[in-house]
Amino acid sequence: MINDLWYKNAVVYCLSVETFMDANGDGIGDFQGLQRRLDYLSGLGVSAIWLMPFQTSPGRDDGYDVSDYYNVDPRYGTLGDFVEFTHGAKQRGIRVLIDLVVNHTSNEHPWFQDARSDPKSPYRDWYVWSDKKPANANEGMVFPGVQKTTWTHDEKAKQYYFHRFYEFQPDLNTSNPHVQAEILKIMGFWIQLGVSGFRMDAVPFVISEKGAEVKKPKEQFDMLRTFREFLQWRLGDSIILAEANVVPKENLAYFGEDGDRMQMMFNFHVNQALFYALASADSRPLAKAINDTYERPATGQWGLFLRNHDELDLGRLTEKQRQKVFSEFGPDKHMQLYDRGIRRRLAPMLQGDRRRLELAYSLMFSLPGTPVIRYGDEIGMGDDLSLPERNCARTPMQWSTEPHGGFTKNDKPILPVISGGPFGFEHLNVAHQRRDPNSMLNWMERLIRMRKEAPEIGWGECVTLETSDQGVLALRYDWRNNSVLVVHNLHSTPVEVEFSVGLGDHGEKLIDIADGGNSKAEKNGKHTLLLDAYAYRWFRVGGLDYLLKRKEV
Repeated sequence: MINDLWYKNAVVYCLSVETFMDANGDGIGDFQGLQRRLDYLSGLGVSAIWLMPFQTSPGRDDGYDVSDYYNVDPRYGTLGDFVEFTHGAKQRGIRVLIDLVVNHTSNEHPWFQDARSDPKSPYRDWYVWSDKKPANANEGMVFPGVQKTTWTHDEKAKQYYFHRFYEFQPDLNTSNPHVQAEILKIMGFWIQLGVSGFRMDAVPFVISEKGAEVKKPKEQFDMLRTFREFLQWRLGDSIILAEANVVPKENLAYFGEDGDRMQMMFNFHVNQALFYALASADSRPLAKAINDTYERPATGQWGLFLRNHDELDLGRLTEKQRQKVFSEFGPDKHMQLYDRGIRRRLAPMLQGDRRRLELAYSLMFSLPGTPVIRYGDEIGMGDDLSLPERNCARTPMQWSTEPHGGFTKNDKPILPVISGGPFGFEHLNVAHQRRDPNSMLNWMERLIRMRKEAPEIGWGECVTLETSDQGVLALRYDWRNNSVLVVHNLHSTPVEVEFSVGLGDHGEKLIDIADGGNSKAEKNGKHTLLLDAYAYRWFRVGGLDYLLKRKEV
């Protein structure tokens, strides 16, 4: 069972092929360059690589506008290069997950071109059409302020087509059984080429009813079961990691009460509460979010993250909470996006403060679920706010002090590498940090190792402990007669905090996982810890004598 549920105690590394490493010198990252960096990723200790879209695309939405699901965009290499990469990853014990973008296609996809050319085309019903512009066409836009409508008139088709995202991304009619069959075929194709699963984009929209007559769309959850069954028939331990920003009461519908739908989902609810906790030094809303999202099937798992390739979505927070996060981490309007989020990377949000960066990553790695980090997180990369929308946080990886950070030998990289200032490649890069034992990179490697050595977090039952200070979060994990305790101080000042582990005599002794130091509870069973500003501690509970006692029980 544990081998089949590998994702329970994994660390996922997300990267974009086009901005990771350029091998052929054309300014664009490619699979040959990525393959050259596999040993680096193996040394970092990641379990799986999640690739952002790399299939053939006009590139108007960073590859999320796919024009051929069965090929690699020629800018990144060939299918042969892709297979060489997946084979190399497998040799190093690293699995590969890829983006599955099937809510919509590019308007340049042959399916759409055929559909718009002839009302009798077999592909006409693969998209969503209307003779008249629906009354609600100006509602439900994913990119408010940038996107003006969800229905656009096509001159050739002489009808309006539906697009939840940009107008060049017509929605697929996923209710059509032929479209569903094609989605399975796409998954099967990439599984054969060495993929272990998919990060499925915009899942609530994929399974939602679509059409001009649909007023309140219903989700077709049976579709998720179909995807899950097909994948497990083809490859037993393959998974889907769902992007579904839904309210907690809807979580089980996506996992399936019997665990027969999505294996993993991103926990957006906890993500937003986590940033509020970092901004306010108040752990209570985060503890509530952990408890509100705790219920899931035994085979289900949360994907946890701090920042990703999109904006930090704060739409689930209250207005007061959202403004607190804005004022702390994105006070200027040009740092914000779509009236709901912040478009910055984490390091500049935290002003490069190493203490706060370590606190944030330690916290994320110790929450219930599987941590997902983004390329550059491990060195504390910054952003370029002069770039439009989300591109500011999608700049090339900074490998060395060579021109363009060692990403490319071309004078014109796909996006400009960050240069100058505190986050410039001249002094913030992999080469420098590899040689410094106290660097962010080497610290992150140790954190990944520590997380893998604490499988209780991925597998166990989580209990939120009461502490004497609301700015200190203490979580205990119990699994197979073992317990782990993690404590984080969200304050910018040192605190003395008192708490009980909640295991009676068994919880009296704490062994620090990082340095091996001990902590012994006082006679009343309470532990008192003195924590520096933004400090964190990881403990095993009880030590050897505790384990022996529990085995006797």
